[in-house]
Amino acid sequence: MSASTAPAPTEQVSAPPPTELAADGQRRTLLGSTVQSVLAVVTALLLGGLLVAVTDEKVRHTAGYFFARPGDTFAAMWRAASSAYVAMFHGAVYNPSGAGLSGKLYPLTETLTVATPLILAGLGVALAFRAGLFNIGAQGQILVGATLAAWVGFSWHLPAGVHLLAVLAAGALGGAVWGGIVGLLKARTGAHEVILTIMLNYVALNLVAWLLTLPGFQREGSSNPISPAVDENAMFPKLLGEHFRLHWGFVVAVLATVAVAWLLNRSTVGFELRAVGANPRAARTAGISVTRGFVVVMLLAGMLAGLAGTAQISGTEHSLTSGVAASFGFDAITVALLGRSTPWGTFFAGILYGAFRAGGVTMQSMTGTNIDIVLVVQSLIVLFVALPPLLTLATRRRRIQEVAA
Repeated sequence: MSASTAPAPTEQVSAPPPTELAADGQRRTLLGSTVQSVLAVVTALLLGGLLVAVTDEKVRHTAGYFFARPGDTFAAMWRAASSAYVAMFHGAVYNPSGAGLSGKLYPLTETLTVATPLILAGLGVALAFRAGLFNIGAQGQILVGATLAAWVGFSWHLPAGVHLLAVLAAGALGGAVWGGIVGLLKARTGAHEVILTIMLNYVALNLVAWLLTLPGFQREGSSNPISPAVDENAMFPKLLGEHFRLHWGFVVAVLATVAVAWLLNRSTVGFELRAVGANPRAARTAGISVTRGFVVVMLLAGMLAGLAGTAQISGTEHSLTSGVAASFGFDAITVALLGRSTPWGTFFAGILYGAFRAGGVTMQSMTGTNIDIVLVVQSLIVLFVALPPLLTLATRRRRIQEVAA
């Protein structure tokens, strides 16, 4: 065959490297998760607005003659819902009637202040999620971390800077120990982490209540269950001056987010934790110690929750009470779910929930809307975030049953 009649060589298109395919898959997964989270928030806000409108007195009045003038009812519903959310925005982000720039931005600083313990505790819950553990114990870990931080804060008297570092270390240590107990029992006995963390929450709550009855913890001259105030050297400095409550604990939360992001995505330990969470059997076959992973991740999760307790003690409360953790530990679960267990997703979800908390009070005072509406919106967000995976799981099981039949 002559050269002129030889078939032309076919052009072979090389496939993209596996790393590019994996990166593209990760980007698509992240985009899909982000869209689902945004849609969950928007849908929850719409339903929350509808609930506000339905419970408004003016709406109920106009509904009495709905078929005669339906426009009045819809206009009243819009006014009720929009005024409630505008008031929430003014209390959480920007207050146009504030005195000067500081007064206008004060709500935003309050949102960041409230978000600080939510971010830290949410990171602890999210980190455990990535390793396949459902950490319900952030509430107890916050309490134990706050207890040790408060004790170091009011009983030790150290120079400025050193005292605050000691308080941070004590809070992180307390939370790590409380979380490490769960990881150790899970690794050694196979006990379920949900049961363990729930029980330890009650133990921590009653332990703090008992400690506050002892002379070494109860404030002198007070019969109330409250500890002495921590030294001024043990408090976080104000980030924007004395006119704002925002403190350097928020910077700690930002640094913790960066650290967790690096740990999960850039370190060998993070790779092992993600492997354990994705498939423990495959991880064990690859030579990764699953039991060690359980202990390590719960130590780290507890440490982050303990830092949340420190933020409460050194940042805003300055004294230990049995209610110092509020509901931050349980809210951290919803923050981690909304953030899809990613560090930065959890960070922004914590800020969103901080805005709900900060703005809910203003919404109630300005419009008379019950603050429990905020709790309903938060619950709906969790429902809509969890609904797609549940539907996928139900569909998959149904297909398996159909194939088996």
